[in-house]
Amino acid sequence: MYSKSARYYDVIYSEKDYAGEAAVLAQWIEQYLRSDQRRLLDVACGTGRHIEYLKRNFEVEGIDISPELLEIAAQRNPEIPFHCGDMISFELDKKFDVVTCLFSAIGYVKTLDRLNQAVRSMTKHLVPGGLLIIEPWFTPDTWIPNTVHSLFVDEEDFKLARINTSLVEGRVSILDLHHLVGTPQQTNYFVEHHELGLFESEEMLDVYRRNGFYVFYDSEGLTGRGVYIGRLPLGKETSNDNPAP
Repeated sequence: MYSKSARYYDVIYSEKDYAGEAAVLAQWIEQYLRSDQRRLLDVACGTGRHIEYLKRNFEVEGIDISPELLEIAAQRNPEIPFHCGDMISFELDKKFDVVTCLFSAIGYVKTLDRLNQAVRSMTKHLVPGGLLIIEPWFTPDTWIPNTVHSLFVDEEDFKLARINTSLVEGRVSILDLHHLVGTPQQTNYFVEHHELGLFESEEMLDVYRRNGFYVFYDSEGLTGRGVYIGRLPLGKETSNDNPAP
């Protein structure tokens, strides 16, 4: 999905406050974590911008399905282990205290069945008392189809325009991102097709609960899209003992 735009990913999202988001994540982790170590796996880590800040306080690894994004992440964080894999089926043969899936990447699972598979895969990589933190995509009622969106980058030797019309088919949002990129060498045009599932908040909560978590929903989250924080039980306690972490 990002094979053509990976090289421009960081400039497209240059205004995103990765440092601030990492600081908020660290606060949540301090509040809710019940395991005694600080190993963190960032699923769908992209170019490793969150990891750039999280690695200051945690023993971090990253995984993403895009080799192009991972190459940039590894250049930015050469000391960090990165893995190429699909969030619904990855197997790293190790466990972590925290697993994150941020920037609405969970939407790429598209269906409820694949959402459950992804949460199950992430859960397998958590220790008792560990946290699963997911930043969701839009819900069906907050996605507004047939609207036009644009993003522009205007630097001296680099120009980029990205335009798309938001569409929907059933419970799947569709974005054909049209990119026009100009450099002193040439001007290129390409389109990337993205499909992300639209899940109700109760569906997300139910998937967490069915995988054994205490789960808490923060409606603001990191960017206004909300966040789900789930904690696995410790010892003999079960997720039915308490509705929140």
